[in-house]
Amino acid sequence: MTQKPPFTKIFDGVATRKQMFELFNRIPDCPFEDRISGKAYENTWFEVDREGYETMLEVLPPLFMRAGMFALSELKAGFVGSVFFDIMIDGRSRWFTGYCNLGDRSSPDAMRAAIIAHEKAAVANLSRDDALDLIWERTHADFRGLAGEFDPDAWPAEHHGKRAILVYEPGVGTVQKLLENLTDAEIADRLPHGPTI
Repeated sequence: MTQKPPFTKIFDGVATRKQMFELFNRIPDCPFEDRISGKAYENTWFEVDREGYETMLEVLPPLFMRAGMFALSELKAGFVGSVFFDIMIDGRSRWFTGYCNLGDRSSPDAMRAAIIAHEKAAVANLSRDDALDLIWERTHADFRGLAGEFDPDAWPAEHHGKRAILVYEPGVGTVQKLLENLTDAEIADRLPHGPTI
């Protein structure tokens, strides 16, 4: 009996459209036979942005489409093909893609479950600094900046150059706040996913 390869995340962060295509075109360092059979790609996955997900939905007619997932009609190798997932994690939509063995009808559902389990475990193990870095990375450039970058008088000199994001404070409105000063509740609210689905 041959053992299936484990599910493997091959890119940290959210791949942009350009990075997504680079990952699609990567050539793993493995025997040629594994690339031709699809074994080199099977059960690998990464996160994409919404634009990448929607682009791929419009590229080719899907091989199959069901709630929260679709597969490209063009296979990578053997029976291995790209499946795209729209997964709601802690009230936020996130998008992923992975290579599944489409000869096994349960493969896409198994990958979906593996992605959710991985992302839930990743949040449970985040340190405060890692959580702040993740929030910074996921905050749109229009809603983040460096303290004092545009208006030095708005910040004390000791805060100049520190990371700041826009936050909504009840009774006050939208204000800039140093990333390092976010409360635990504000951090939990801004993480791209959480411990529950």
